[in-house]
Amino acid sequence: MPFISQIKRQTDYNLFPSSTPIVIDNGASYFRIGWAGETDPRVIFRNIVQRPRHKTTGETVTIVGDHDTTLLKYFDCTRSGPRSAFDSNVVYQFEIMEYILDFAFDRLGANGSEIDHPVLITECVCNPVHSRSKMAELLFETYGVPSVAFGVDAAFSYKYNQQYGICNKDGLAICPGFSTTHVIPFVEGEPVYRGSCRTNIGGYHITDYLKQLLSLKHPQHMTKLTWEKVEDLKMEHCYIAPDYFSEAQLFQKGTKEAEHKTRCWQLPWVPPPTEEPPSEEEIARKAAIKERQGQRLREMAEAKRSSRINELENQIHGLEFLLQQLEQVEENDIAAFLSDTGYVSRQEIESTLVKLTQSLRKAKGERKVEQAELEKTDASMNEKYPLIHIPDNMLSLEQLKEKRRQIFLKTTTEGRQRAKQKRVEEELEQEKKIQEEEERRLENPELYVEQMRAKYKELFEKIDQRKRLKTNGNHTNGNNTSGGVGRGERLNAAQRERMRLLTTAAFDRGKGEDTFGAKDEDWQLYKLMSRDNDDDDEEMDENEAELARISARLQEVDPTFVPKQESGPTQSAAEIPRVRPLTKEDFQIVLGVERFRCPEILFRPNWVGIDQVGLDEMTGVSIRRLPTKDEDLEQRLTSSIFMTGGCCLFPGMSERLEAGIRMIRPCGAPVKVVRALDPVLDAWRGASVYAAKLQFPQQTFSRMDYYEKGEDWLRRYQLQYTL
Repeated sequence: MPFISQIKRQTDYNLFPSSTPIVIDNGASYFRIGWAGETDPRVIFRNIVQRPRHKTTGETVTIVGDHDTTLLKYFDCTRSGPRSAFDSNVVYQFEIMEYILDFAFDRLGANGSEIDHPVLITECVCNPVHSRSKMAELLFETYGVPSVAFGVDAAFSYKYNQQYGICNKDGLAICPGFSTTHVIPFVEGEPVYRGSCRTNIGGYHITDYLKQLLSLKHPQHMTKLTWEKVEDLKMEHCYIAPDYFSEAQLFQKGTKEAEHKTRCWQLPWVPPPTEEPPSEEEIARKAAIKERQGQRLREMAEAKRSSRINELENQIHGLEFLLQQLEQVEENDIAAFLSDTGYVSRQEIESTLVKLTQSLRKAKGERKVEQAELEKTDASMNEKYPLIHIPDNMLSLEQLKEKRRQIFLKTTTEGRQRAKQKRVEEELEQEKKIQEEEERRLENPELYVEQMRAKYKELFEKIDQRKRLKTNGNHTNGNNTSGGVGRGERLNAAQRERMRLLTTAAFDRGKGEDTFGAKDEDWQLYKLMSRDNDDDDEEMDENEAELARISARLQEVDPTFVPKQESGPTQSAAEIPRVRPLTKEDFQIVLGVERFRCPEILFRPNWVGIDQVGLDEMTGVSIRRLPTKDEDLEQRLTSSIFMTGGCCLFPGMSERLEAGIRMIRPCGAPVKVVRALDPVLDAWRGASVYAAKLQFPQQTFSRMDYYEKGEDWLRRYQLQYTL
């Protein structure tokens, strides 16, 4: 079976005789395996399994325990997350347990599937018989283990520290583990399971609670708060407060002591590059580039204009030559002569010639039309519309219809010419204004830019103010910002006038008989009501056009000019959200009250929805469950309270537990709380020392005993810890 792991495989497996036991500490968090008689386990890894597929080959691989996160980019982990063989602290997924044991024996150095060494494996307190029998079946039938022994991890840790005088023969062992917490009384060096108790709270719940609090506090960094990283933060920064509420008040008041206790985790952060303002050389260089580009565009436009003028002149010369030829052609032969040219009559040729002449003047920039040319145009129009000046009594019905059509066409043409002439005059006026502005700019560029900026600012504020007044009326909420105004306050002057007329009409109709509409003057009311006051809108359009022109002009002459952004119709300039650049503080995970709030659930499990007692109260429950009531025994037990397990590493744990137990014990009763030499590894070391003793084979049961006696014998099996 292919494994992916950073743990190296042991090479001295064959050097140990078959009588040397293998010691396994099967914890819900970590799995430890090694040889009996050694001080440290050979292989340690997290007790989880993940089986993803390779993205390219599709092969399923087994990832047991810790792994290199950089390798996961080659595997599809979306359908296979980390799985544990434990439910609380009881093994129930033996398929996963088989993967873990395969990996453990492989890293220990075993070459085949047969394991010819006795095995000592730990289990939880009062482990169910079904779980124990399934584990024995797995070890005997899958791996061929010759003999097996089951023991409680907390008991091995207690006996190991008893050798060094840390605890007495009589005492209480408190083991806050990964998912549960146990209290086991010891009398004469042997555990009394009838007096033990359990609470479903442990290190897993502390890590999960801390992850929830940090995710709510820093939702923008949820991807950074992985389970492994939160576990490291918990073990590095969390502590047990001597008095939770006094500690919380320090952080609530924001004292210096609270600031000293606050910890900060800095996430990777790269400061954004600072944008320096362009230098004068850079501005001059950009202006020179812009000027060269403009010169190139002007040259291209001039070349195109010259080509257009030449084309129009050639067409005009051709038409003039054609008219000269028509003068030499008789009237009856004109139609035949023009059949190849594409024209129908002399009038069509003259009209085309006039249009081309006007286009040529426009291309050359000759805007003014001479009086003679206008008279010539009028003469051509008279020739084009001959029936206009003939009296109606001299025309037939068909000619009258044609005369009306010619009058309509002539009127439309004259209107177009007048509009065209007006546009030409406006363009001339605009060009004159632009030329004057350019002269003023050349005389004093700095003064010109300053005046243009002042005018731009004045127009912008005027337009913005008019838009706000149009939306919210002439009232404010007292803070110079638009806000809660009524319907009448949002109306402009024209709308208020219409409302007044409606109110007056309704008031008059309520007096006596309704005679509205009897007089012609009454209908003038509708004209007044339907008339819109568009002067303000027209003025606003003119101001906006002028603002756009000034903005474009400023962008041409001033590279440092930045146009202002207009506020929305219902949002004032003060309400526009501004995005600030991210700083180093935005990439920090701050741990304040979370440092002692999360471990506090060991003493207050109801904070996370577990309606059970805390660590301090569990000692009283365990003492009350003892079969005999003896005050001397109780005093001996409380004078040697032993702590083991990963959660005992929190600073302040011993002091807080001792203070809590004193509150439930009689006044003056001896209370002493001690901690294991190594709360994490002492369970395996105690099991290693126990398995190395000569009397150990007497405490095991062989594979033959398992086949002969079956599950009932496992029910009665109990390890004797004092040999």
